[in-house]
Amino acid sequence: MFSPAAQSECSETCVSSHADWKGVCLSVCCVTRRSRGRNYDTELQRCRPEAAPVEFGDYHPLKPIMVTDTKTRRGARKGSTSSSSSSSSSVPPDPLSSMLDGTDPLSMFAAASASETPAMSHSRREKEEEAVGVDFEHWSSKRGEILARFTTTEKLSIVNDKPVVSAGKAPSPGSAVSEKVRTRLEELDDLEEGSQRELLNLSQQDYANRIEELNQSLKEAWASDQKVKALKIVIQCSKLLSDTSVIQFYPSKFVLITDILDTFGRLVYDRIWTMCSDPRPLPDSFTVEDVNDTAKETCLNWFFKIASIRELLPRLYVEAAILKCNRFLNKSGIQETLPRLTAMIRGIGDPLVAAYARAYLCRVGMEVAPHLKDSLNCNFFDLLGTFRQIGGESVQNQLVVQRVEAPEYLTLYSPAISWILQCIAYRAPEPLLTEMMERCKKLGNNALLLNSVMRAFRPEFVAARATDFIGMIKDCDEAGFPKHLLFGSLGRSLACADPPESERLTILNEAWKVITKVRSPQDYINCAEIWVEFTCRHFTKREVNTILADIIKHMTPDRAFEDAYPQLQSVIRKILTYFHDFSVLFSMERFLPFLDMFQKDSVRVEVCRSIMEVFIKHQVELTRDPVILNAMLHICKTMHDSVKYGVSFGRDFEQQLSFCVEARATFCNLEPVLVQLIHTVNQLAMETRRVMRGSHSRKTAAFVRACAAYSFITIPSLSSIFSRLSLYLLSGQVALANQCLSQADAFLKAAVSILPEVPRSISVEGKLRSSESFLLDFINNFLATLLVVPDHPEHGVLYLVRGLLNMVQDYTWEDNSDAKVRVYISALPLLAAMSQETYLYSVPKVDSNETLYGGDPKFLSEINKLCETLIGQILDHLKALGRDESTRRQGSLAFSLFGVLLSHGDLRNNKLSQLAINLWNLSHKHGHCETRISVRTLEYIKHQAQQPSMTHLSDTVQRLTLQSRT
Repeated sequence: MFSPAAQSECSETCVSSHADWKGVCLSVCCVTRRSRGRNYDTELQRCRPEAAPVEFGDYHPLKPIMVTDTKTRRGARKGSTSSSSSSSSSVPPDPLSSMLDGTDPLSMFAAASASETPAMSHSRREKEEEAVGVDFEHWSSKRGEILARFTTTEKLSIVNDKPVVSAGKAPSPGSAVSEKVRTRLEELDDLEEGSQRELLNLSQQDYANRIEELNQSLKEAWASDQKVKALKIVIQCSKLLSDTSVIQFYPSKFVLITDILDTFGRLVYDRIWTMCSDPRPLPDSFTVEDVNDTAKETCLNWFFKIASIRELLPRLYVEAAILKCNRFLNKSGIQETLPRLTAMIRGIGDPLVAAYARAYLCRVGMEVAPHLKDSLNCNFFDLLGTFRQIGGESVQNQLVVQRVEAPEYLTLYSPAISWILQCIAYRAPEPLLTEMMERCKKLGNNALLLNSVMRAFRPEFVAARATDFIGMIKDCDEAGFPKHLLFGSLGRSLACADPPESERLTILNEAWKVITKVRSPQDYINCAEIWVEFTCRHFTKREVNTILADIIKHMTPDRAFEDAYPQLQSVIRKILTYFHDFSVLFSMERFLPFLDMFQKDSVRVEVCRSIMEVFIKHQVELTRDPVILNAMLHICKTMHDSVKYGVSFGRDFEQQLSFCVEARATFCNLEPVLVQLIHTVNQLAMETRRVMRGSHSRKTAAFVRACAAYSFITIPSLSSIFSRLSLYLLSGQVALANQCLSQADAFLKAAVSILPEVPRSISVEGKLRSSESFLLDFINNFLATLLVVPDHPEHGVLYLVRGLLNMVQDYTWEDNSDAKVRVYISALPLLAAMSQETYLYSVPKVDSNETLYGGDPKFLSEINKLCETLIGQILDHLKALGRDESTRRQGSLAFSLFGVLLSHGDLRNNKLSQLAINLWNLSHKHGHCETRISVRTLEYIKHQAQQPSMTHLSDTVQRLTLQSRT
């Protein structure tokens, strides 16, 4: 036995049996035994072949020509340091934060927000923003779409101010204030009188970067108390909005520059707010009486500065930016200012510039006074009055010069008109829509305006008047704004709200008459995809099948479907949303041909997966419908064929692990997939170790532990016992390599604990075979790993080795099997290696037992006791084989043990040498040992005896004789 008492858990097993690497000769005599000291480096050097010097003559055709330059380098820089020294100190990158460049995105946004404005009450700002309600779509949600939609490849220009240099004598103390005021006014005049330089030939990205630089300069000037400079920057940017030389870019330019205006408005408001907060904070619902005189004077000063701006457009924009500051001056300030600013816009000659100025004023008005609808309506009606200018000579000449077509030019108005109408339509009563429709009719059903109206008002209002809108769309001019875009806007409303039931078929027919005539495949599918949902909501498979047939007809020529995969996928999703009966779905003649348009592998698999998910969710009852079965088999085959494609998230290791977690849940019943996922996660942990060069940070250490936890949770779900064993061992090795000692212990203990579950026979390629060879291979690999596994401080010396040997002792081996004894023989080299001062191999940054015990005599004594027990068991088995006349097995085992003693035992001890000789004689006694192997073994011993430290083998080899077979 390997433990003095029975123990239930292998992790708790602690063999305390006796031994001192003592062995007995076969005739029961005891010999004192110890392992031979090994110097692995010296032995390795001796095994390498000696290098023989090769001399060539003066010339050899294969000899390279060497040219040596003996000139000294001139001008060498003194005191220079090598680059290697600097690179050697570099810290390895953290793979978990490489995607973020070491920056926490939440902290980054918080820092950016803090740098924009001084400290202020966040609750106050949140309450003000919520004044319009959460159902209002804020401007920030439209910003990205506008920047992405309105781009240009033309070169842009921007005006940059020159630094102002003041000259003259120093002012006297008495005139300091007046001098300061005069200087500031001169600086503003200097800006307006042309103290600027123009940057030409800027790309769109360069232009955006320059605007961002101005935004940062504004914040820096404000932070350094250079308020005049900040105002100059805002005026300079506002002037840019009068430039329409690259007209296609104007909406994006408006977005970029109004960001600066918004920043300026916040800075001014927060400064005055701060002045009112001394000695106590200003309440959120403050009145003019709560504002002190200093704050009022400062606020008036800002309005006076802005009023002194000579040009209309910058004066208008800058005053609109600080419109909110009117709250500090009087109760009706905002209400009085909005109509005045609205009237000022009428002085802007360019209709496009005026439209966006009105959009900005409406935007600011909705933020500070959303209840003042009159100014919104006034701006909109003024906008309608400027539509006649679009056909005027000035605008048309500008379009000719810039080579812009009328439909493209009209789309430039879309963001401004849509925003103004959104502000007007927000929580507006239904009769207002009727009034807007009447005004559209008076303007000859202007398509651009009609489109904005349908998108701004609530879908319920639009759906109730769908037939009226279709009549107005028919009367629109096709040249100015394509009708299919109008039907697309109508279709979006009808997808959210239902029109009267009696009108639905008429609406679909009228819409599809226009849609099917669209020649451009991209324009066609963009519109058709919207109307698919309306068709699925209100009609049967017959109408849906007709729509699919029409889409196939338009998208098949010239493989146009390859550029429309997102829209085609949307069509499939909408159909699956409303059709859950797959007998109906697959009975549509055009559904499967529609799927054939998905030629791209990744897209086809995604579509098949979405169909399969709906089928699993809604197909509750069993089916024998051959149509369904054949279609689903085709879909499953498509998904199966795609498994060969790999998945990689690059350096985003956390995303890769998250994918493996999702895949485990999805394929929980597919054992090969689970095995591959465990290998993938182990590889992920080792890749993290490689990137970190073995030195984990706190974050990566937690990540590799998460990988270990994934494997530890997943392995027990496998049914194959040998898959579990090999993966426990492999995962333990990976955990050990990543310095996860407790996780490595858990894996190895789990492997030992399931050894009794290994069956005596397993099925290999349909045939039953003994499992002993597989089990022995696993145990040998396990023993090799145990050399570098440090002992657990709470479980005793060599607890894993003892636990393994106890399991081997208790395992039910086959009859007439020597497997158990062969495990014992394999364990002896491990114990001999453990007794060395320096181990043969180790794991970087992991302290093995050589370091923990440091050659402690008690540790070596435990090893010797365990060896004695093992050898005793082996010799008892050899005697039993002799009694059973199993001489061939006896000879084979005796020769194996002889080889272990020869390689690892100290044969300078006469009695140990005698035991080795007895084992040699026993292995050759009946002539079963191969002569060739015996001869080569003797030659090896003679070679070893020539080493200075192994001369004692000379006497031993003289006593080893070869016996002929009888």
